[in-house]
Amino acid sequence: MPTGATCSTLRTDGDLVAVGRVGRPHGLAGAFVVEEASEAPERFAVGASLVAGGARAEVVESKRAGGRRVIRLDRDVPRGALLQVPRSQLPPPELDSFYVVDLVGLEVAEDDGRVLGRVDAVEPGVANDVLELDTGIALPFAETCVREVNLEAGRIVVHRGFADPG
Repeated sequence: MPTGATCSTLRTDGDLVAVGRVGRPHGLAGAFVVEEASEAPERFAVGASLVAGGARAEVVESKRAGGRRVIRLDRDVPRGALLQVPRSQLPPPELDSFYVVDLVGLEVAEDDGRVLGRVDAVEPGVANDVLELDTGIALPFAETCVREVNLEAGRIVVHRGFADPG
């Protein structure tokens, strides 16, 4: 049973997984705030390689300012561009944890077989992450709701009663 999802809630693009987005400028030398930054500090360490705006870039400066990650790359990247890494660079998730990118697109069904929809996004919640389905249903990604996550079968099974009766 899952205890939580790890990694970014940003989308995947084929073999690339988003670890942040270029935010507002910071200073005059080309640094910027990383929006929706991965919690893994090594992603933004000096010398780290990213795909930024669709092309390879290297981190040449990295710091924290006001509690936020600030980096400068070896080339200019437009504001709003995705910062990505190849999926193969991600370590395996811990036991009973999942990368959000692996959950998006999975079918969600109640334990009696009623299909509720597909995972459209996983958003952080106050007490736990929330599975947002393409049907507009929002379900807590918590042990009380989620019975099973089966990546191979492409399915999440939830306990009955968390979605309106259909």
